[in-house]
Amino acid sequence: MRKRLVIGNWKLHGSLSENAQLVQDLITDLKVLSSENQPQVAICPPFVYLSSLAQLLESTPLSLGAQDAFEQEKGAFTGEVSASMLAEFNVKYVLVGHSERRTLFGDTDQRVAAKFEAVKKQGLIPVLCIGETLQQRESNQTQDVIIAQLQSVVDVVGAEALATSVIAYEPIWAIGTGKTATTQQAQQVHALIRNWLTERVGEKALTTQILYGGSVKPDNAAELFTQPDIDGGLIGGASLEAESFLAICYS
Repeated sequence: MRKRLVIGNWKLHGSLSENAQLVQDLITDLKVLSSENQPQVAICPPFVYLSSLAQLLESTPLSLGAQDAFEQEKGAFTGEVSASMLAEFNVKYVLVGHSERRTLFGDTDQRVAAKFEAVKKQGLIPVLCIGETLQQRESNQTQDVIIAQLQSVVDVVGAEALATSVIAYEPIWAIGTGKTATTQQAQQVHALIRNWLTERVGEKALTTQILYGGSVKPDNAAELFTQPDIDGGLIGGASLEAESFLAICYS
């Protein structure tokens, strides 16, 4: 059975004092439940806070993630951070292909696949973010877009490597807009992803965690998470406040 995974993407937010308080609040509540009922929970802060948070999270149920990684190991790439550098700070998850990286910074499917490969080589868990724009959805291109984004990664690392990672479906039209895909719309795409992967790796796809990301809030998380192919969430703004983030984790 797949365990629930909830990842908080802090984006460009945080400070040393705010981070320490938020993490302490999260850890206090996460330690309450038994391991049997405990969801897997991770946070992805800005790079500059990884060192301090790695120390705060040591021996706690909260895992550390990163928001991106560069595809090259080292070289003249000013401003970039490699997967091997992230590994030194006990990072477990790394987001690749987040919609903001694709739309604001020009990450192509090919670059996302290269980043995925670099993260995988370091023994970290890539969280492949995929999703369609509003125009693509209204043009009935959702399936084609999703499959193309998946296929670009499989072409580089193979389907089994994808199946042993995490996939996050985040419809671009439902991020930061206040819009949320209906439960049925979200489940439909999650089922598409799992069925597509099952055709390539068989039953291994039944263990792949597929998250939903798109304006997930405490009041809609429970309905989303009860769907058969939705295994948790990639949470943006709601992860910056302990009460709302924990409410989502335990929905």
